[in-house]
Amino acid sequence: MLKPQRNTRIQRKNSQAILDAALEVFSRHGYRGSTLDQIAQEAGLSKPNLLYYFPSKEDIHVTLLSAMLETWLAPLHRLDPDGDPVEEILKYVQQKLDMSRTQPRESRLFANEVLQGAPRIMAALKGELRMLVEEKSAVIQAWMDDGKLTRLDPKHLLFSIWATTQHYADFDVQVSAILNRSGEDHFPQAGAFLKNFYRRALTPS
Repeated sequence: MLKPQRNTRIQRKNSQAILDAALEVFSRHGYRGSTLDQIAQEAGLSKPNLLYYFPSKEDIHVTLLSAMLETWLAPLHRLDPDGDPVEEILKYVQQKLDMSRTQPRESRLFANEVLQGAPRIMAALKGELRMLVEEKSAVIQAWMDDGKLTRLDPKHLLFSIWATTQHYADFDVQVSAILNRSGEDHFPQAGAFLKNFYRRALTPS
């Protein structure tokens, strides 16, 4: 079998099938519990065929994580220094919650990587993510200094937003069990709660 040429239709189709399958397998079993055989079976490809596109399990994992990190950071990039401070943060909270609803497997993939010590994305966490958090924390601090937001630690505010929104993806089974619901029924209520919670916390008294 000849290796497909890069950028051909079949190459793009098979690469995407492998990545979709790997996302499902990794989010279900974690990196250590996943195998190339499982990914190949999920993708409907033979293991040798899979290896023509990705030389290793780690290569697939890093490809997924890189795309996930770019998507994960996009809403924070959009935090507008010239916007209304409370509304900008509430918009960010809703965008993060929407990501938990529409991309739960990606969220769990990222969470599993961090829980293992982030060996494959530590450089990005210490580089791109840290710089972005520093930049947006300075924006939030300026809003607080101008009396437009309640004084809080900007970085810990962002941590809390990540925790409260990504919880609905990473701990979906627990949330659904406690609420006795399935699917996405609880997301409108979660959005309303978080909007009210952060509006109250951030609006100066």
